[in-house]
Amino acid sequence: MLAFIIRRLLQAVLVMLSVAFVAFLLFQYVGDPIAQMVGQDATAEERARLRADLGLDQPFFIQFGRFVGNAAQGEFGLSLRQGRKVSTLIKERLPATLELATTAALLALALGIPAGVYTALRRNSWFSQVLLTVSLAGISLPTFLIGILLILIFAVILGWLPSFGRGETVAFGWWTTGLMTKSGLKALILPSITLSLFQMTLIMRLVRAEMLEVLRTDYIKFARARGLTDRAIHFGHALKNTLVPVITITGLQLGSLIAFAIITETVFQCPGMGLLFIQAVTFADIPVMAAYLCLIALIFVVINLIVDLLYFAVDPRLRVEKPAGGH
Repeated sequence: MLAFIIRRLLQAVLVMLSVAFVAFLLFQYVGDPIAQMVGQDATAEERARLRADLGLDQPFFIQFGRFVGNAAQGEFGLSLRQGRKVSTLIKERLPATLELATTAALLALALGIPAGVYTALRRNSWFSQVLLTVSLAGISLPTFLIGILLILIFAVILGWLPSFGRGETVAFGWWTTGLMTKSGLKALILPSITLSLFQMTLIMRLVRAEMLEVLRTDYIKFARARGLTDRAIHFGHALKNTLVPVITITGLQLGSLIAFAIITETVFQCPGMGLLFIQAVTFADIPVMAAYLCLIALIFVVINLIVDLLYFAVDPRLRVEKPAGGH
């Protein structure tokens, strides 16, 4: 177990270094930061002095080493558009994105897994057919269209929920949350449903397919022959084995909720990381783009490590140690 964790951590370090290298190349080949930081009237001497102060006259690998060291401390310099520290901007925007993604993930899991189990065990019922039909719409419709339709129905026509923003928030140090206020909760409903719908339908269909496959295996037939109840077979044996491949897909999808919350945050104008990244791309704000890229990569690496560790909790076969000299 310890060797497995160490191996995964080393792989994670290599992945993060690769991503950091790509992010560093943004500074090198996407525009000239000096030209964006000084005015057109700046002299060549002033440009050269600023370039030396920022260390941009150093060799490539020395600059990359300095970039990695600063990134490990969460420092990516100043935003070229706002003139503020990138780390400060991330602290302000990260709570909104994590709150939205976490709510969407819990919603997708809370509805997707039970719906998948139900459609597998009651596959001929009318309600199962309704769920499968609705899931086709959830997979087929693009996220921005779902968001616009929800805004049209619940914000414009019915007027029940807000169509944009985050509502009132409560601060706990640098962390802010809208879960403690009524307007914050109402503002979270439509974006979280929009973001979770695709993941929910994907989890439901995956659980259904895996559940049907497990129910056809021999050990389930032996369990029935032993006289076990349907409840024990379905939830004590079938569902537990179904969760092994489901964890992999679900873990990656939960990471994508954060990475691809860009569309949802743009549609609902949520002040999160996704909207910050879109604005950075529009204005070629390289430090913000590089920070977003590294942060998303770190989130994916951490989620993948957690998913790998969950294998040991779900599948007992992975906890069996190999005999000495075994292959």
